[in-house]
Amino acid sequence: MADSKDKADELAGTEQPFVQHLFELRDRILYALGGVVVCMVILAIWPGPGGLIDLIAVPIRAHMPPDMKLIAVGVFTPFFVPLKVLMMAGLLMALPWVMYQLWAFVAPGLYSHEKRFAIPLIVFGSGLAYLGIAFVQFFVLDKMFAFIQGFTPDSVNATPDIASYVSAILSLYLAFGLAFQVPIVVMLLVRFNVVSAEKLKEFRGYFIVVAFVIAAIVTPPDVISQIALAVPMILLYELGIIGSKWFAKATRAPDDKSDSDSQQST
Repeated sequence: MADSKDKADELAGTEQPFVQHLFELRDRILYALGGVVVCMVILAIWPGPGGLIDLIAVPIRAHMPPDMKLIAVGVFTPFFVPLKVLMMAGLLMALPWVMYQLWAFVAPGLYSHEKRFAIPLIVFGSGLAYLGIAFVQFFVLDKMFAFIQGFTPDSVNATPDIASYVSAILSLYLAFGLAFQVPIVVMLLVRFNVVSAEKLKEFRGYFIVVAFVIAAIVTPPDVISQIALAVPMILLYELGIIGSKWFAKATRAPDDKSDSDSQQST
C-alpha cells in the first residue's frame, strides 16, 4: 500500500496569493537596487568616476597621440558621462547579488533538486558575463581601434567624443555579456525539454549563421568586432551542448533517477 502511493508534491501548500507575489517582487527589486547603490558608493570612493573613465579609455588612448585626450562636446557631458559609467560599473559589480535576488524570487516554485543548482548557475552566469566584458576591454577594443585608426587619413585629426565613446563600449559590454550566456541558455533549454541535445547538434550549422548575423547587428561596422563576437558564441554553443547532458542528468528528480536506474538494470 505504502509503495503504491505517490509521494506528496513537495511544493504542495506553498502557493501564495498574487498580491503577496507582488510584495515579494517589490522587495527583491529594492534589495537588488540597494546592492547596486552600495557598489556605486564603493566605486565612487575608489577608484572614483574619473578613475573608471581612465580605465575604460585605455584601449582608445593607446591608439591616440600621447598629448591628445578625448573631448567632451556637450555642456553637461563632463558630469553625466562619469555618472553613467559609475552606474554601469555598480551594476556589474553587484551582478551576482542582482541575480541572487532573481533566484530568491523564483526559488519557492522550484523543487529541492533544482534549487541545489541555482547558485552554481548564478556563479557560472556571472563569471561568463565578466569574462565577456574582460574580453571586450582587453582584446576586442584594442584590435577594433587599431583597425579603425588604420583607415584614418593623415589629414584628419581623430578626436573622439567621450559621450559617443562610452555609449559605444557600454553597448559592446552588454552585447558580449549577454552573448557569453549561450551555454546557460542551451543547458536550460535541454533541461526543460524544450529541445534535445541531438537537435541542437543538428542546428549547429544554422547557429553559425545566426551568430554572425547577431554579431553584425549588435557590433560596430568593423570586421574585427563582428568576428570577435561570433566566434566565441559558436564555441560557447558547443560548450553548452556538451554541458547540457550532464546538467539535465544532474538536476533530474530523484524519482526519475530511480526509474532510469531500474530500467537500465532490467
